[in-house]
Amino acid sequence: MAVDYYFYPYSSLNTKSFLYVMLIKYSVLSRTPFAWPTLMLTGLAWVFTAFLSGQSANGAEKILTWAGCGISKKAFMSEIATAYEKKTGVKIDLKGGGATKGIRQVASGEVNIGGSCRDLIHTENGISPIPPERGVRMQPVAWDALVIIVHKNNPLSDISLEQVRQLYTGKITNWSQLGGDNAPVELYIRKGKISGVGRSIRELVFQNFDQEFVAKYIMPSSGPVEKGVAKNVNGIGISGFSSARKRDVKLLKVEGIEPSFAKIKDGGYMLYRPLYLVTPMRAKKDKEVAKFVAYVRSEEGKAIIRNAGTVPFEDAIATWLKMLKKRQIAVGQ
Repeated sequence: MAVDYYFYPYSSLNTKSFLYVMLIKYSVLSRTPFAWPTLMLTGLAWVFTAFLSGQSANGAEKILTWAGCGISKKAFMSEIATAYEKKTGVKIDLKGGGATKGIRQVASGEVNIGGSCRDLIHTENGISPIPPERGVRMQPVAWDALVIIVHKNNPLSDISLEQVRQLYTGKITNWSQLGGDNAPVELYIRKGKISGVGRSIRELVFQNFDQEFVAKYIMPSSGPVEKGVAKNVNGIGISGFSSARKRDVKLLKVEGIEPSFAKIKDGGYMLYRPLYLVTPMRAKKDKEVAKFVAYVRSEEGKAIIRNAGTVPFEDAIATWLKMLKKRQIAVGQ
């Protein structure tokens, strides 16, 4: 008598295990002799191997997708993603694209999590005037800072905020105006007023979100700004501390204060800003997203962030109040 026998639902098996099930079923139907104990144990071994290797019940690897600013990625996300996968088996697929892309792709459901080095743009009623950026939650998890970068052979070591303002408005055009050589200043800026770095410069340096910049080079993201300055002895630009410190460039002191982990943590270096995880408003219903955010904010997650050379948000919570005052001025409140 033919017996429709199998040891696990088809929908819950990976490809190799499924083949074993089909072989067993075929054997019963065709009465072909097989070494049953060996065959069944081998088939079961494939099933359990799938689970032990981090696969879901249907054989698919658990993956959360992340998109956002390269500065967040270099600040801590690469290290966090590696540790989280090792701990849970859940892979974090990291993509770039910038802060704006990270926010908007979370809002549209294209990715599970975003990374941003700017907050949402709000009106007085607290609603974003940009429809593609609505429906997300901004969760600060770390601190970064804007840094002024020059070529490693540039003799300049310190710059004032007023000099930065004059550079970005085209009033300083020669290095001799900054005490350097008689050579043209070649400014690199990030394209767009609402990019993470672009908006942060307008907020922290100019306290004016609508400020226009004058520059020779307009780059699509912060990475090309850093690479351009690294190759150009006359170049200068602004990027994020977490990213720029890993490049072959010189980071200038601002008002005599060197950008460092300690000075960002205590607020002594004034151009600090939060780094955010961006999640959907419904994130609490998505258990995998909620688990990942909880891990980043856990003591283990914060230790990983510190070890990556970045300040966890809760380690410098007092600086948040200082930043809010600057933001209120920037929006004209």
